[in-house]
Order: sequence, then C-alpha cells, then structure tokens
Amino acid sequence: MSPPKMRLPPFAALRAFHAAATHDRYRDAAESLGLTESAISHQVRKLEAFLHTALIDRSGRRPRLTDAGRRYLEQIEPAIRQIHAATDALLPSSGRSIVRLTLPPSLAATWLIPRLGAFEREHGEIDLQLITTTRVIDLKSDQVDVAIRHGKGTWPGVEAAFLLEEAAMPVCAPGYFENPQQTPTDIALSNARFIVTTHFPDEWEEWTRAHGLEPPAAGDIITFDVMEQALQVAENGHGLAMGRRPVVDDWLARGRLIAPFGKASPTGAAYYLCRPSGTVPTAAGRRLERWLTARAAEWRDAGSRGPHIA
Repeated sequence: MSPPKMRLPPFAALRAFHAAATHDRYRDAAESLGLTESAISHQVRKLEAFLHTALIDRSGRRPRLTDAGRRYLEQIEPAIRQIHAATDALLPSSGRSIVRLTLPPSLAATWLIPRLGAFEREHGEIDLQLITTTRVIDLKSDQVDVAIRHGKGTWPGVEAAFLLEEAAMPVCAPGYFENPQQTPTDIALSNARFIVTTHFPDEWEEWTRAHGLEPPAAGDIITFDVMEQALQVAENGHGLAMGRRPVVDDWLARGRLIAPFGKASPTGAAYYLCRPSGTVPTAAGRRLERWLTARAAEWRDAGSRGPHIA
C-alpha cells in the first residue's frame, strides 16, 4: 500500500504569503522578494484557493490577516526559517556575516535607513537583513538576532536595553494656524482637525487632558494606520498630527512640518534594543548593537540642539 499523497501548497505562494504577512505593506513584501505587488497578490490568492480559506482581509484600507491567516502564519513560519537556515548552511560561505534586525517600519524609514550607508561603510563584512513590522514577533523562533522595540522595556523572553526616548508634540504644516501661539488654548484648537494613528488611539485625549484643554470632538478626528501617513496628511495642511520623536525629526528639520506649540514631552515609552534571553549574540550581532547604541547617543546629543523636549 502506497503512503498517502502529501498535500503541499506551491512554495512560491507560501513565500509570497509569508512576505505579505510579515511586512506592513505589499510594496515592502514585493521588494523583499524582488517581485511586483501584483505578483504578491496573485500568489496569495493562489494559496487561498489551494486552502479554500481566506488568509487576508481586504475589506479595509490596508490588507490584514484573518484569524485563519494568523494561525497559518504561526504554524508555517518556523518551518520557513528552518528551510532558510538549512539552505544557508549548505551554500558556499561568502565570508560575510548575516545579522537579522527587526524594528517598526516608521523607525526604519525615518531613523535607521538614512544611516545605513554609514553602517555599510563601517561594517562591509555584515549583511544586515531588516524585518520591518509592527508585530511583536518571537525572536528565537524567527531567528532574529537583534530587535528594536517600542514600549516600556519589558517583554517575556527578551533582554532589553534603553536606546531612544520617545517624545511627542502637535505638528502641522507651516501656515496652518494664521496666528500660531506658543501655548495651546481651546480657542486655538477649536477649528483644528485632529489626525490620529491607530497605534495611539487616545493620544489627543491624553495630550489635551495634560494641558487642561477640552478633548477633540469625534467629528474632528481622522484616523490612519501608519504614522507616516498621518504626518503626510498634516504636511498637506489637513490638520494637526501628533509628532513623535525621533520619527518626526526629519519633517521638522526640513521645514515640512512645524511644532506650533514648541515643546515635546516624553510619552513614557521608548525604543529598546532587544535580543532573545539566554542566547549568546554573535560577534556581528554585537557589532550591530554597539553601532546602534552609538547612533542613538549621537541622536540624543543632536536633539539637545534641535526640537526642544520639555
């Protein structure tokens, strides 16, 4: 009696789904595989047809994993990592070390990527692989060497060291207020449109309460999933966004946005440099950690001369 036939989906479709599920945008997933966005979408739909199950919810502004998609990702991700590791072990050595770094997309785009040229010049022997996601992934099972996480600094199974303090202040396009004031008032904000990111849904209520002001009415709020989108809409003159350093720094430095009320205050959250607990970092991983720590110190020094933190 012959063994039962194995029902395996096309690997190209699996790779496309894995890339789409581990990146916040199809564009980033496509770039990671050297494909087009339409190719990623086609392969994901091919996998869904094979499984007779929807893995991606496309009803909103941005595709999101369904419950089935999240379960499937959790089950296939370790296998994909094992295939990658086994393949890498058999390939001829390039003499270069691979370091996998995960961090939020907003911090990657605005703080890390502009500095990557310097890293490559200083550490040409290291291949840095970026995993940009807002998900808190399992560093061990995903074989991630270093992570930059946003929060309070406490995560199970993770060693965390402070890297960058987050501070926030309202920002808008130059000229959004006819008569900008250094002190916010209900009158100054009465005609303002408030822009919110879904990761910080209560940010304006917290900020107005801290300044003794009336919270914005629901009709005065527009919401975006990604911080950069909120900042871009503010840059186009459509309202007030909450600018969070260091992400907003480039907008301020280039004059694309201004801080009409002048001050940034610590949010109580920060970015932390993390590694899996109980693991010995590679020499290349330690070099990356030292480099990131040095760049963070430079940013803090520059910040003392840049946007003011109360």
